[in-house]
Amino acid sequence: MVGPARRIRSVLGLSCLLCGKLYPAEEVDYVCPDHGGAATLSVAYDYEYLATLTSPEQICGDPDSSIWRYRHLLPVHPEADAPPLHVGGTPLLPARVLGEGLKVNLWVKDEGRQPTASLKDRASAMAILKAQEKGADIITAASTGNAGAALAALSAAAEIPSVIFVPATAPQPKVAQLLSFGATVALVNGSYHQAFDLCLWASEEYGWYNRNTGFNPYMTEGKKTVSYEIWEQLGSQVPDVVVVSVGDGSIIGGVHKGFSDLQKLGWTDRVPRLIGAQAAGSSYMVQAWKNAEDLMTKPPILADTVADSISADLPRDRFKAMAAVTDTGGAFVEVSDSQILSAMVTMGQRMGVFAEPAAAAAMAGLRVARWEGLVEEGERVVVISTGNGLKDIDAAMRAVTESGEGPLMVDPEIEALADRLAAHFLDT
Repeated sequence: MVGPARRIRSVLGLSCLLCGKLYPAEEVDYVCPDHGGAATLSVAYDYEYLATLTSPEQICGDPDSSIWRYRHLLPVHPEADAPPLHVGGTPLLPARVLGEGLKVNLWVKDEGRQPTASLKDRASAMAILKAQEKGADIITAASTGNAGAALAALSAAAEIPSVIFVPATAPQPKVAQLLSFGATVALVNGSYHQAFDLCLWASEEYGWYNRNTGFNPYMTEGKKTVSYEIWEQLGSQVPDVVVVSVGDGSIIGGVHKGFSDLQKLGWTDRVPRLIGAQAAGSSYMVQAWKNAEDLMTKPPILADTVADSISADLPRDRFKAMAAVTDTGGAFVEVSDSQILSAMVTMGQRMGVFAEPAAAAAMAGLRVARWEGLVEEGERVVVISTGNGLKDIDAAMRAVTESGEGPLMVDPEIEALADRLAAHFLDT
């Protein structure tokens, strides 16, 4: 354990997803001791008490647009200082053209507007507060890039050193972010799965605070704030369906927790169906869901996809991800790399959202879900775009090239330009 933690009045404890055992939050840091680290814990709340602390009216009237407008619904002390960077408050954009094509009412939640351009900033903001609460000197994480960048930036702002374990195959823009924020970066000649295991060892050996999702239960609490925002932005209503890409399973687990909180508080009467989109080359959850496989015994796969942020041999938050789908009557769908790249171009051209491959996988997943009848005509759907396309420029260039889009090569003469433009617009 990193250090002692003070009790938070609204938190009943940490509940094991497998055995249901409830632990005092001050006694357990990360996972249920009875399952060898295989099962993540979930923060359990006293919802009756929470409802006395705040209300929808109070939240909607709060001028603070960051995730800390939901402070009373989070496992943090009321007097805790939020990290300096502004996290949260991302736009929910109407996607009229794309929605008409799919015959649904569609919005896109653009998490690429976060300070490090991904939804992972939400979890890392929570990690900073919990690390400070524990008095940790160093905070660490394993990452394919986004979670690490989020942690590195927020750690830098809070003046806490960070150590990030990253597969050496991670896109260079993501590694550049880590280094620019001053993190100690360990490039691992192996998979994310192997980087995760090294991070676990180092955090235990050196007493560093571990931010890893699928291991640290508080990361779900940061990510769930995206659901609160969607609810607020839809006029204190929830959509029929939310589609999100799935790698480790931590984001869809957080989305589920957020909407479930709202229902338990009595602020909504239902939880939307959650659809998890996985790349065909990293479809662990799709396989497990379709074949009703045991998540405790199902072995890792060998993941390989252009969407590095959702490439996972063994999803660490698989239990929360499966619960998110099964508890809401949702589904897992599989999308190919070509469908992901196509969705990147479509989102850019049709609504001006620049999505990285992992983010575009959710839009590709919605298309598949419509074809398979998992989403009905006229339903209200939110696609969560989890990260910005600048995270992976190589993939973005591949996407536009494969779509037939590309720059116009023009000679430096007016006549040549006029001829080229005439030919181009005549062709289109």
